[in-house]
Amino acid sequence: MDLIQTPEVQRLRRIRQLGMGHLVFPGAEHTRFGHALGAMALMQDALSNLVEKGTPVSPEESTAALAAALLHDIGHGPFSHTLEHEFIASFDHEDMSRELIVALNERFEGALELALEIFDGTYSRPFLHQLVSSQLDMDRLDYLRRDSFYTGVVEGEVGVQRIIKTMRAHPQDGGPDSGIVIEAKGIYAVENYIISRRLMYWQVYLHKTVIAGDQLLRAVFARIRHLLHLGDGDLATRCAPSLLYFLERELDRSDIARAEVREQFCRLDDTDVVYSLKQCMLHADPVLADLCRRFIDRDFFRVTFLPEQAGPRRMQEWMDRIGAWLVVEGLCAPDRASDEARFYCSQDDTRHAAYENFHDTIRVADRDGSVRELSETVDAAAVSALSRSVVKPFVCYPKEVDLELAAADVR
Repeated sequence: MDLIQTPEVQRLRRIRQLGMGHLVFPGAEHTRFGHALGAMALMQDALSNLVEKGTPVSPEESTAALAAALLHDIGHGPFSHTLEHEFIASFDHEDMSRELIVALNERFEGALELALEIFDGTYSRPFLHQLVSSQLDMDRLDYLRRDSFYTGVVEGEVGVQRIIKTMRAHPQDGGPDSGIVIEAKGIYAVENYIISRRLMYWQVYLHKTVIAGDQLLRAVFARIRHLLHLGDGDLATRCAPSLLYFLERELDRSDIARAEVREQFCRLDDTDVVYSLKQCMLHADPVLADLCRRFIDRDFFRVTFLPEQAGPRRMQEWMDRIGAWLVVEGLCAPDRASDEARFYCSQDDTRHAAYENFHDTIRVADRDGSVRELSETVDAAAVSALSRSVVKPFVCYPKEVDLELAAADVR
């Protein structure tokens, strides 16, 4: 309870779990706080199951594992994954989570030392780390079930309790060479989990309107950085101080070790972003004002998936079309059209592999005691297909502009 009451954990109440997802699925208003509690609850279920099956877990280990599950996502920034790389370059939220756990450990006078070892995967009983971070960890099991419920996407429903009930440590004593395995009777629940994960990514997490919201918000921050570089002083009165701190600086992964950076990061949440965008709707710069209005009013850009990435020639044609439209709309002067168009058009790709069997495999324990990788126990072709990374290139642009994509030569 002392950990739950810390500002770092309470901040998660103000960060939506699905970032832009609530703008596509109206019921998806749930937060990172609920997910953190959910992951901790599933950790408690998993530990109880392992103890029932003969794997000893001490009270200290149990408390540490629960703490690691609770704190695994405290490093998320506003709108979760959307802005993960916008404030700090080469940064993943896991890096910030670890730094914040280290800081909390100092505040709690070393009480989180074991939790930190489990989080890092350096503890002598590696199966505990797998429950925190692996392809079948409590984080993934909770967010799939939770996100499916709040979005109403039934394809994401997962038999979480069935999976947990069929987990066990192998070898059973949970020693230094132990790992989590799934009993043979649970393989179809696991296969369904992997399929559900793929469907949730393409139907929810990488939904094209979610991508459009992501791209628009990134364009807003790119514009703010551009204006700050030009010496715009009005932004200091319109942007939340904690947000401005990151937009005025070029920070990278090494900077999160500094207490000042962590403190400013922990002051950031969804509220700061929304407040700043509402204020910037009134900014004198027409491009920034328009981009912010589009976000606040949910007037997003269009995202169109492409057979392949567009080449430089085609991309320049699109930019010219958008630049001409900006001039007609009075959003920029003709001599600025080519420069301003880059804030209204971008191309990128989405990619996802449901089962990352090259980095972290799921192991199944047969009834005879042997342990095999998942694809060796079920339809190998199906698992192989789910482990293949699917890449979908896309272009993002204003709906008001016709890029003639149907006849586009994207080479």
